[in-house]
Amino acid sequence: MSKGQGHTLWIYPDCELPPAGDSLLKGHESVIVLNLGVNEANISLTLYFTDREPVKDIKVKVGGERVRCLRLDNPDDLEGFIIPRELQYALKVESDTPVVVQYGRLDTRQDNMAFYTTMGFSE
Repeated sequence: MSKGQGHTLWIYPDCELPPAGDSLLKGHESVIVLNLGVNEANISLTLYFTDREPVKDIKVKVGGERVRCLRLDNPDDLEGFIIPRELQYALKVESDTPVVVQYGRLDTRQDNMAFYTTMGFSE
């Protein structure tokens, strides 16, 4: 893989799963992983909290030359772990091969909603 097509470590220090809300679009967070390499990427997620021990080694696989969206409000995408809503936490994404990772949050607490994405710290 040529340089510039991803990193093996990504960190997102400002995560907070918003309430689902009552609108058609549900409040959520997602992590999109793009694997530009030909080999499967083995991903490990770690969640850090203010007042509790980290949750380590949530395993995720992303096929070679594939993209995968992990909905952080979906326990099936997190080996059954349920992230508490409206609780500040940080996320570390580690991969055994370079990947590109993007974080997004949709907050529907206001009528005009708020959606943003960020790439996070990587190396």
